[in-house]
Amino acid sequence: MSRIRAAAVGAVTVSLALAATACGGGTSSGGGSNDSPKTLTYWASNQGASIQVDKKVLQPELDKFEKQTGIKVKLEVVPWSDLLNRIMAATTSGQGPDVLNIGNTWSASLQATGALLPWDAKQFDKIGGKDRFVDSALGAAGAQGKDPAAVPLYSMSYALYYNKKMFKEAGISKPPATWDELVADGKKLSKDGKWGLAAEGSNLSNNIHQIFILAKQRGADWFTADGKPDFTSAGAVAAVKQYVDFMAKDKIIAPGNAEYAQNQSMSDFSKNKTAMVLWQAAASTFKAQGMSEDEWGIAPAPVQSGTPGTGKQANSMVAGINIAVFKNTKNLDGATKFVKFMTSDAESKLLNKTYGSIPPVKAAQDDPAFSTQATAVLKQTLATSATPLPQVPDESQFETAVGTAVKELFADAAAGKSVTTESVKAALSKAQQSMPNQ
Repeated sequence: MSRIRAAAVGAVTVSLALAATACGGGTSSGGGSNDSPKTLTYWASNQGASIQVDKKVLQPELDKFEKQTGIKVKLEVVPWSDLLNRIMAATTSGQGPDVLNIGNTWSASLQATGALLPWDAKQFDKIGGKDRFVDSALGAAGAQGKDPAAVPLYSMSYALYYNKKMFKEAGISKPPATWDELVADGKKLSKDGKWGLAAEGSNLSNNIHQIFILAKQRGADWFTADGKPDFTSAGAVAAVKQYVDFMAKDKIIAPGNAEYAQNQSMSDFSKNKTAMVLWQAAASTFKAQGMSEDEWGIAPAPVQSGTPGTGKQANSMVAGINIAVFKNTKNLDGATKFVKFMTSDAESKLLNKTYGSIPPVKAAQDDPAFSTQATAVLKQTLATSATPLPQVPDESQFETAVGTAVKELFADAAAGKSVTTESVKAALSKAQQSMPNQ
């Protein structure tokens, strides 16, 4: 999703069925953006260490766009905990922006509302053509066989970040490549008030990202071929149990992590309280939190066999942010120009460098900045071993329902309650019963 930066997604309070009947956009609750073709509103997702950081990054670029085009962009950076609900409310009320960022995992769900502008060949030609973008990023821009609902903006993948000093002190010479190695190393590192692995049990999207890959490594998907939820397969249940067992059984995750939400695990890692974290494009966050680049290392996220690849060897979802336009904006020409500007080669290089993500624009990836320690593993993962989350209309409800189930299982583990195959299956069965398309 996302940047999502693996952010917490609140409960979706507006159903997609309702949204489909009242697609919105075009005016802003902040006073309106479409009363003039020289004004746009833009909802940006929180990519940096804070909303203020994002404003400092983006405002000079918006000023640059205004200087080039005469179009002023009114910016609002929306926290991940609010973003999906804000978007869903905008699709029904019409009180939304002209242009917005979406977690790419939501693409098919928001596409199903009909509220977003489809990017057909003619629309893509206005921003330089569809072939400018990496295929894997386009694969997370909407349902297969349909025109994308958005345009890739920032691409990310998961990787394993590790604290070099803590590894050295524990006598560990290299990062783990398999889950068995991760658990063994985590146990060596979990002592003296410090812990081997970080998690964010209350971060619903992060929960989904982790268990999606653990299930994929068992050959399990979360939806059937016809888009119906399939949350209680043996592979899905085993994936959730493995993830929660890092706290419940293996005891390499601190019990307090059950209550962690967005970026709290990153803070612990930066403060040398936790030795490993599975995260997306974390370099800029570490830097903002005072950690120098030589203090941490990065490696591909583990797989069962130790060698990442396709199919059961996938080790990351295709993470990232897409930029979308509300279909009934009164300033479609200006909105299109803004998307063209934000996805231009120059801006793609600049913004992805700043955030430590990978450009989904092919030409921008040639920059040496995307072959550094911080980015080379991410770039390789996206190219060879990442896979999109299910591009189905009910994906956002999946994140909420199953992400909450994992959150509740982490709470049980933190409280010392037993987490069994049966209790995991029961939690996932309850989540499946809450889905609209059973």
